[in-house]
Amino acid sequence: MDIVQRTPMPEPWAEGEKIPWNEPGFSARMLAEHLSQEHDAASRRTERIEQHVRWIHEQVLRGQPSRVLDLGCGPGLYSQRLAALGHACVGIDFGPASIAYARRQAAASQSDCTYIEGDIRAVDYGPDGSYDLAMLIYGELNVFRRAEALSILQKARQSLKPGGRLLLEPHTFEAVQEEGQRPSTWYTSEAGLFSERPHLALYEAFWHAEQAVTIHRYSIVDAETSVVTRYASSMQAYNEEGYRRLLADAGFEGVTFYPSLWGEPDPSQSALVAIVTQT
Repeated sequence: MDIVQRTPMPEPWAEGEKIPWNEPGFSARMLAEHLSQEHDAASRRTERIEQHVRWIHEQVLRGQPSRVLDLGCGPGLYSQRLAALGHACVGIDFGPASIAYARRQAAASQSDCTYIEGDIRAVDYGPDGSYDLAMLIYGELNVFRRAEALSILQKARQSLKPGGRLLLEPHTFEAVQEEGQRPSTWYTSEAGLFSERPHLALYEAFWHAEQAVTIHRYSIVDAETSVVTRYASSMQAYNEEGYRRLLADAGFEGVTFYPSLWGEPDPSQSALVAIVTQT
């Protein structure tokens, strides 16, 4: 009945902010997905990450040693590689397993990386004017309400030095809309991302055209107890002009769009674009 009586069309963010990245068990299972070389679903595979890091180092940072703020850093796969190229990095993420892994990697390599466990909407980014680059990549900007996204960007701007740069990698409008129009589906698993126990996972997607938001809903049915646990997340869609207005409202100027995070079209990830702007 939990499933039968569910709301047919939920409102954006009404049934949950995000899937529970910060819950310890979920975070540990997600870390395995981040590190997997079988897919690009959580983090990208190593070859792609290294390609992106080269572009960030050479084109965005122009090969100059810089201080980098990596928002939503996950297990530090980008910041660790940027540090190896001579940059000093601070990463923030609210997945405890990811941050613990990133800290272990930084300690083992003695790299100039500091990792903070916290929600980027609330945590302090450090003193104003601390960084040459702030980055928020892999579509993370879209999971926030516009007001929250604006607040994050304003905080990022305050943290940047004069002339500092912001690097974003958000979704295209069409990609978010397409996500909301995907058909419902289901699968069973002995153990997986949403549960370490045997379970049935039901997935639904909704496109809220008026607000230009996609809602994802996951209903996880425990195979032994039949208890239903529901998770939901939402994605705000923006067209190019919408991103320009958002960045202008946050105080940035000189916006440049790139077809991918390595400057060239990437057919394998055409749902994402790269944006570089500065204070």
